[in-house]
Amino acid sequence: MASPVSRSAAIALLVAGAFFMENLDGTVVTTAMPQMAARFGVHPVDLNSGVSAYLLTLAVLIPASGWVADRFGARRVFAGAIILFTLASALCALCTTLPEFVLARILQGCGGAMMVPVGRLTVLRSTEKQNLIKAIATITWPGLAAPVLGPPLGGFITTYASWHWIFLLNLPLGLLALPLALALIPTGQPVTGKPFDRRGFLLTGLACLIFMYGLEMFSHQGTSWAAACVCVLLGLGVAALAIRHARQQEHPLIDYGALGYRSYATTIWGGSLFRGAIAAVPFLLPLLFQLGFGLTPFASGTLVLAVFAGNLAMKPFTTPILRRFRFRPLLLVNGTLNAATMFACALLTPRTPAPLILALLFVSGLVRSMQFTAINTLAFAEVPAAKMSGANTLFNMAQQMAMGIGIALGAVALRLGVLVHPTPHGVPLEAFHIAFILTGMIALAALFDVLALSPQAGDAIRVRQAG
Repeated sequence: MASPVSRSAAIALLVAGAFFMENLDGTVVTTAMPQMAARFGVHPVDLNSGVSAYLLTLAVLIPASGWVADRFGARRVFAGAIILFTLASALCALCTTLPEFVLARILQGCGGAMMVPVGRLTVLRSTEKQNLIKAIATITWPGLAAPVLGPPLGGFITTYASWHWIFLLNLPLGLLALPLALALIPTGQPVTGKPFDRRGFLLTGLACLIFMYGLEMFSHQGTSWAAACVCVLLGLGVAALAIRHARQQEHPLIDYGALGYRSYATTIWGGSLFRGAIAAVPFLLPLLFQLGFGLTPFASGTLVLAVFAGNLAMKPFTTPILRRFRFRPLLLVNGTLNAATMFACALLTPRTPAPLILALLFVSGLVRSMQFTAINTLAFAEVPAAKMSGANTLFNMAQQMAMGIGIALGAVALRLGVLVHPTPHGVPLEAFHIAFILTGMIALAALFDVLALSPQAGDAIRVRQAG
């Protein structure tokens, strides 16, 4: 019989695989849009609705994931989410029209919205505090790798096979994950006395939908900034109503009580700024190399893979570093280095030697991986078990929002760069330089929240780990 430690490690690996599958499907489609558009008989830009439908569905349904897991049991919900996600992937591959594809992507988003948050919650509940650093490091890495790997992988599949395989590859992964989920995930005792907060779900879901849609509008050329800003502000207004409603309920859909813990609050507020900044980098780099340097999509993707190599190289060292250094100085020093790599990207030109570009992106991958894992680990270091479900739901919402914030941040920064350096055609290289400078400033701004941390923040899990 497997020990509790090895079982929790196996659960973490399973959830990491699900996390990778969900995040990959959010980005892998982008490079396949021209081929898919030709099959559906539409303009490639119209395929953005399929990408948006998936991300918006995740944003709307993630708030309900904690209640669903408590009500029906983690194993049942996680296994059902894998089945739904896998079947929806098959339907995506079978689509022949754009409306069919959008509906299939919405169905896929329904599965993803339950799969990763419930999986993370299972890891948090089944892992002892002394093993939390390693478990969080395991499930964090795929979230970093997927956005970087998605575009080049999608381009490779589209070039040498067909776009259908982007979705068909999920079938064997789903068939492998399902029996593992049934064998590893604890059944759990369903919580039957907690009513579903319908009003909270409507307000929270509407806030996420409007806010994410407003952010998504920023990434489209020709979109009115005023309309996008109105959507974002309206989403924030509805979010304020949702929070006010939650604080008045005995059983709110999302319990915001975990924000009372300084370490957790830092990973939500400052952590979201950091996640937004690093999410902007995979958006800006391919555009810089193709539009600014004139490279082919394949050559551009090859360069960006250096970021993934940095993520991969840092993984074996993440846990020892987190055990050795306290969170506050680690986040401050590593976060500063991360911002420095973004500022350094503003110095790149077509004349910059390729080895130097690769070295910079590799270092960027190292520091972003370290910062991302440290923030995710610190988030739950002081949260008690009773508040873990609400804390996990809010954390997943913030992480999903940060992805949209990152893309919007990159798009807005690039458009501001174009305003400063207008040209009749295309995007000038100077606009990318401005975009990276602004992104680096956002990454630095995230560190102000870290300054408020206690020097002993997270020591409880560090001391246990060292012992």
